[in-house]
Amino acid sequence: MAILHGGQLSRVALQYNIPETQWLDLSTGIAPFSYPITDIPLKVWQDLPTVSEQFLHVAKQYYQAQYCWPVSGSQALIEKLPALWRKKHPSAGHVYLPKVGYKEHQHAWQQAGYELHFYQKNLPKTLHENAVVVVINPNNPLTDTFSIKQLSQLQQRCDIQNSLLIIDEAFADIFEPAFSFVTQIKADTDNVIVLRSFGKFFGLAGLRIGFACCSLSWFEIIKTTSGPWAVNGPALYIAEQALQDKSWQQAQTKRLQTQSQQLQSLLESALMVSRIEANALFMTVFLDNAPAIYDQLCQKAIYVRLTDENDALRFGIADEIQLARLRLLLEPSSLIKQ
Repeated sequence: MAILHGGQLSRVALQYNIPETQWLDLSTGIAPFSYPITDIPLKVWQDLPTVSEQFLHVAKQYYQAQYCWPVSGSQALIEKLPALWRKKHPSAGHVYLPKVGYKEHQHAWQQAGYELHFYQKNLPKTLHENAVVVVINPNNPLTDTFSIKQLSQLQQRCDIQNSLLIIDEAFADIFEPAFSFVTQIKADTDNVIVLRSFGKFFGLAGLRIGFACCSLSWFEIIKTTSGPWAVNGPALYIAEQALQDKSWQQAQTKRLQTQSQQLQSLLESALMVSRIEANALFMTVFLDNAPAIYDQLCQKAIYVRLTDENDALRFGIADEIQLARLRLLLEPSSLIKQ
């Protein structure tokens, strides 16, 4: 059965019989402000894509990584990792996952036949040998985070049990560089892989490019198994520019923080929330009647993400125009609070 995600507007529009053009889509955690794309040279479109040394240098500088390799979105690697780990350790059969989090991780390991173990606030203390631990930092949709100290302790436990630690940092760009675990990875740190997403912070998810930050040996494995042209040339060209543009990145962070604060203020006044967990790319609004509120919002052509647990709604950050429209659509607020 396919996993439901945000961004599936055509399905929702059909369900509520409202044309797609009339919807306010806040269903993803993709930044509403996109990195400006300049003219792309014709040669970039004509040539087979090549991951140059210059591109890798720029990526390593941005992520502060000794080794990183581009993939066709971090999702592509999520799907491959169960087979790659079992190839290294044929007896591997256990994976530890957040109970609430991006479900594609669970789906990939479940499909590969691994036995699933779940945790949430507290990272697992005991591990099976040759196991895998997946950490989503910050968590999507809960927004909670783990510190470098907590993750380092977990890495040590993984090392003892010859286990693999996978840290999904898809939304980590909104934090200071010191937040990322990438800087803890050395050339011989073979039990940690950090996944980074490009499209969310830079607002260009359609490019389908992400990065694996890892040791030298994992770098070679991922590079080899990704194939020669896994990431298209225009994506490589745009990403190389964006990853170097420090002034734009700083402005983007400020924009997102401002819009996040304004969106949270609006939702707190318009909805009967029990709590809101927020960061600069999305916020999760916990409600006693989340499915009913989701339905009311859809009837107003407001598309957000109903969490898998049916206890909350996840809102992507709205830009100024979207926020003004949302404010109008939520009036009168009593219709939503009932």
